[in-house]
Amino acid sequence: MKASQAYRDKVLTVDEAVRTMARWRLLGRSVVFTNGCFDILHAGHLDLLERAAALGDRLVVGINSDASVQRLKGPERPVNPEGFRARMLASLSGVDAVVVFGEDTPLALIEALRPDVLVKGGDYRAEDVVGAGVVAAHGGQVEIVPLTQGHSTTGLIGRIRAL
Repeated sequence: MKASQAYRDKVLTVDEAVRTMARWRLLGRSVVFTNGCFDILHAGHLDLLERAAALGDRLVVGINSDASVQRLKGPERPVNPEGFRARMLASLSGVDAVVVFGEDTPLALIEALRPDVLVKGGDYRAEDVVGAGVVAAHGGQVEIVPLTQGHSTTGLIGRIRAL
């Protein structure tokens, strides 16, 4: 398979992700899930994804759709459209699947996927993570990984605008 096709095969619908995860589980693989807007991929995102990938065998990344990002971040966001954001994430070797979701939170996606590990950055407390109860109810765990200080999309956009 050509590298240009490989990332496309990692961008899945919810139904495709559920089926893929079922196959992984039959093979005894643990599944880690994290999510975000990932509007402008930066070092903080890469650190989060690397740490998340290290917590299991397969990493699934949920990304907010364009409409969802706009509702959460404002009318000037996202900077990059969902197809490009999904492609960028899927091109990373540690990411095994990417799923776009249209809701403001990934709760429905987490309920459908039922990951073994749910990962968020250090700006969250485990008890406040959307989907934590769903994951705990089926024996999974929630992991909070430290933030990489000085890296945020909002801060990056602010610095660019100030130039």
